[in-house]
Amino acid sequence: MTDIVNKFGPVVGRTLLAVIFLKSGIGKIGGFAATAGYMSSKGLPMVDVLLAITIAIELAASVMIIVGFKARLGATALLLWMIPVTVIFHNFWAVPAEINMFMKNLAIMGGLLLIMAHGSGPMSLDKK
Repeated sequence: MTDIVNKFGPVVGRTLLAVIFLKSGIGKIGGFAATAGYMSSKGLPMVDVLLAITIAIELAASVMIIVGFKARLGATALLLWMIPVTVIFHNFWAVPAEINMFMKNLAIMGGLLLIMAHGSGPMSLDKK
């Protein structure tokens, strides 16, 4: 059992962790105007630019993590991007209903830190 988990666990774990960002990035393309409006409601400047950057980070970094190509770099990009996103969009101290989303993001950040520390594992393009 340990051999199976050691072999397949990292690729399954990377995929489960990153697919939320892949789906989110694709969804933002189709819902660009609505997402930009939501970002504007939070007082963000240059929302079109920020949204384009967000889509690029979500798509590129999630694919990097899933296929295991420069997964540490992809995980780092997502972690650094998630910090302001979590604070701005899941501010539970002002909106108590956001606590679960805030905590979910912290858990995802923990998974990203594991990839940053241990790499992508044996079934990856980098094979690290």
